[in-house]
Amino acid sequence: MRVLVVEDDLDLINLLEEGLTMYGYAVDKATNGEEAIEMAYIENYDIVILDINLPKKDGFEVLDEIRKFNQEVNIIMLTARSDIDDRVKGLDFGANDYMVKPFDLKELDARMRALLRRKSVTESTILEAGNMKFDTATREAFVDDQKINLTQKETGILEYLFLNKERFVSSEELIDHVWDSNADSFSNSVRVHMSSLRKKIKELSGENKIQNVIGKGYRIYES
Repeated sequence: MRVLVVEDDLDLINLLEEGLTMYGYAVDKATNGEEAIEMAYIENYDIVILDINLPKKDGFEVLDEIRKFNQEVNIIMLTARSDIDDRVKGLDFGANDYMVKPFDLKELDARMRALLRRKSVTESTILEAGNMKFDTATREAFVDDQKINLTQKETGILEYLFLNKERFVSSEELIDHVWDSNADSFSNSVRVHMSSLRKKIKELSGENKIQNVIGKGYRIYES
């Protein structure tokens, strides 16, 4: 999933980028409020991790602006302050969750995964399609309980397909959500990773479980 981290503490934002990337997220960064609003408007993020104390525009202003043009993106507020009024204000402005610094990266990841599951209308960590399963907690995939050995990018692609299994997903959409802002939308990266992913799944299942329709994109077979 694609994440925007908004934080003016350079040490913290770099640690978050490194940690979340290790967990399999595609991470972009912004260090002030104005930059965050611009990036959130241009790019299509699944989650925004938003600090309150920011230069140029504070987190509440950023949250308010984002909600004017995007009601769907999940937003987690970060602050060093534990004042209940800040929490209430953030939630009233449209934040989905709230964390007080310092926090554990594992807990942040768990909260992010919970929001993503809620977005796909399920609280279970296990997503299923026929004899295939994807565990959003461990980020592991299985065919008939046999684990599929996937790269990080293949895992991101398969997770996004599971979360959107009711519809076709285009290559452009996969780049928007699985790659970071440095990705080249005109490269054949999606095709290369998808080919490898489909081959690995077919080796275990004996069939093509990811449908590819020209002009529509990719979709997981339910049967």
